[in-house]
Amino acid sequence: MPRQNCVTPFSELIATDARGTLMGIRGVLHDDQRRIRRAFVGTRWIFCVLQFKNRHRIVMTPKRYTELFFLDEATAFAAGHRPCFFCRRDDANRFRAAWEEGNGVKNIRAREIDAALHGERLDRGRKRLHPLPIPVAQLPDGAMVQAGAESFLIMQGRALQWSMAGYRKADGALDDVMLLTPPSALRALRAGYQAVLHPSAMS
Repeated sequence: MPRQNCVTPFSELIATDARGTLMGIRGVLHDDQRRIRRAFVGTRWIFCVLQFKNRHRIVMTPKRYTELFFLDEATAFAAGHRPCFFCRRDDANRFRAAWEEGNGVKNIRAREIDAALHGERLDRGRKRLHPLPIPVAQLPDGAMVQAGAESFLIMQGRALQWSMAGYRKADGALDDVMLLTPPSALRALRAGYQAVLHPSAMS
C-alpha cells in the first residue's frame, strides 16, 4: 500500500504509487503506524534532492521526520515549500537572490523566507488561494494556478494540467483562476528563478 506522503499543489497529502522528482520535509507528521496525523509542524517547509551522499532512510520511520514527495519544483513552490540550504545549496542561494530582487529586500535569512511563506500558505488551516497579479498568459514558467478542482502549471504562457504522474495539455480555457504559488515565491520566479520542471512539461 502506498503511503500518504505525496504532496499536491493544493498542499494536500495523498497516497499514490508515484514518487515524483523531489523529497520534502514539514516535520514529523506520522505516528508509529506510519499514518499521517497532522499536515505540518512549524514553518520550515523545504524540498530536497531524492538522494544525498548515499544516505539511506526507511520512509516514515517512527519519530523521524516524514518524507514527502513532489512531482517537481513548481509543485513544491505551489504547496508552500522552498529549496533546502543543505542538500540544494546552490539552488537555494539562487532562489534567495531571486527572492530578494523580486520582493525588494536584502540579506534575507532562510527563517525570514519561511515566515513570509507561512503567511501565504494557509487560510484557517487550508490552502490559501491568491488573486492573479497579472493575466495567466503572462505568468512566469513554473507558476501554478487553480481552476475548479484542478491545478495547472503555466509554461510559456500555456496551461498544463497537473497530476502526480505528470502534466498534460489543458482542455480549453481556464475560468475563475486563482494563484496557487505563494505571491512572494511568484515574485522570485518573475525575477528569474528557473524552477526545475517534470519532463512532461516539456513534451
